[in-house]
Order: sequence, then structure tokens, then C-alpha cells
Amino acid sequence: MAVPGFQEMMLPILEIANDGNEHSLRETTEAVANRLGLTDADRSELLPSGRQTTLANRVGWARTYMAKAGLLESTRRGYFRITDRGREVLSRRPSGLGTADLEKFAEFREFKALRHERPIEDEPAEVATSETPEELMEAAHQKLRDTLAAELLQAVQNCSPAFFERLVVDLLVRMGYGGTRKDAGEAIGQSGDDGIDGIIKEDRLGLDIVFVQAKRWDPRATVGRPEIQKFAGALQGHRARKGVFITTSSFSKDALDYVSRIDSKIVLIDGPTLARLMIDFGVGVTHVASYELKRIDSDYFSDE
Repeated sequence: MAVPGFQEMMLPILEIANDGNEHSLRETTEAVANRLGLTDADRSELLPSGRQTTLANRVGWARTYMAKAGLLESTRRGYFRITDRGREVLSRRPSGLGTADLEKFAEFREFKALRHERPIEDEPAEVATSETPEELMEAAHQKLRDTLAAELLQAVQNCSPAFFERLVVDLLVRMGYGGTRKDAGEAIGQSGDDGIDGIIKEDRLGLDIVFVQAKRWDPRATVGRPEIQKFAGALQGHRARKGVFITTSSFSKDALDYVSRIDSKIVLIDGPTLARLMIDFGVGVTHVASYELKRIDSDYFSDE
């Protein structure tokens, strides 16, 4: 099953805390997962950023929202316990608990007003039942990245072979390969059938070399095993052990299987991967805005 939305975790958290003891977020996260019958895959699912599990994020936000409504209280960093209001809510034997229920409490309404959140009745259903604020921001960020990647791939497809050659050189140098741009540009200088071939330094000292081939193909085309076999043979002919094959299209299953079984180390970069690398290393893109997420530093406010 999928990890439930953070609102579906509110009631289990409150029930776990109903023993009146102090509970840690880590222990509660595990207890909620057990109560909901989550699989190991569910428990290890990560947010798009890869910095936190979806489960821990949703449990954390559920705890935060209930604390803002006065159902829970923080006792120390990462720990909380139920309040009299929380017990009173449980005494009604609710079948569920969500932000609409928390809206009944003035403290929670004030909290939402400070965060400039819309009223519950105006929120889309998926927001009200599933994703935390962090997840919404990460999902929006990922959507922007995907759109930008598609635009980049189209721009690359429309460029000339000579420009594609410069683009590949720029990307490899930004990634730390090829020594200087001048070195890489000289090493990769022979254009042919909308692609480039050459040998570049693996690092600035030239301790090893990397054979490069790039194919600016139609995205609907597929680079098959014969092309990769030809590339592997070129590696041997140049006494190179490592290679990078870059294409604006994709690789066939046979091609992917082939590189996994040969001695030479060949990295295959398809169109979508090329676009993502261009974004990550700042090739063909420009900075527009940055948003920094911060959390409260509980240690700062501790008197201990």
C-alpha cells in the first residue's frame, strides 16, 4: 500500500500518545507504520529530494499540526505528549481526524493565518488529504525541472552538430572531465553524422582517459546494441578502458544489457539524462530564483 496522507496519521499518533507518556518522533513513526501495516518499501520511500522518508515527513507534519491545535505539546526536542484537549478529542471516539477538525480551535486558525494558508473549504482535495507543505514544494520543483528538461532536449535537438559538439564539451568540463575546456575541445574535434568522437582526460592530471561518442538522434529513435558494440571496439582500439556514449534519444534494452556484461566501463547517457545533467551542472540554463527551507533550531531555545 502507499504511504497514507499526513492527515490520516493524526488519529493514530494521538491514540499512541493517549497513554500520557512522553513519545519521541522516531518511536512514533515506527509505531504508526506498524499500526498502518506499512511494508518495508513504504517505510523506505523517500521524498523527491532524497533527504527524508515520506513516512517521517508526514508523521512530523501531522504532529506539528496537532501541536498547533493544542492536542499535543512539545516537551523537548523531538519529543511530545498528549494534552487534556487531545484526550477530550479522543473521548469523542472519532473515526478520523484532519485539518478540518483542527480548524475548530482558535490556535490552529491563527497558525494558518500566520502561514497565509487558504481556508480548508478552498483547498484541493489532494492537498487536504495527502501531501505535506514540503511535499507540495518538492513536487512543484520537480514539475518545473521536468518541464525545463523537456525544453532543453528540444533545444538540443534543434541545434547544429557543431553546437552539439560544444555543448558536450561544456558539460564534460563542468562535470570535471577533460582537463581544461581548451584541452577537451581539442580532444573532441571530429564531427560526423551528427555526432562527435574523441578521447579526453578523466581528470586535469590525465591519470586516465575516457573515450566519448555522442549521437544527436531523433528522440523517437533508439540506439541499439550494434552501435554500442562498435563503440566498445573503438575503446579497445584506442587502449581505453572507459567510455561515455551520449545520445539525444534512448538506448534499447539489448544495448543496456550488453554494457552490463562487458569488461569495459561504458556509461550510457540518454536524452532525458543529458537534460538533467545540463540542469544540475548549469549548462544551457540560467538561474532565476532560489528558495531556502529552514526549520526551527530547538537547541537555541533550550535553557539546558
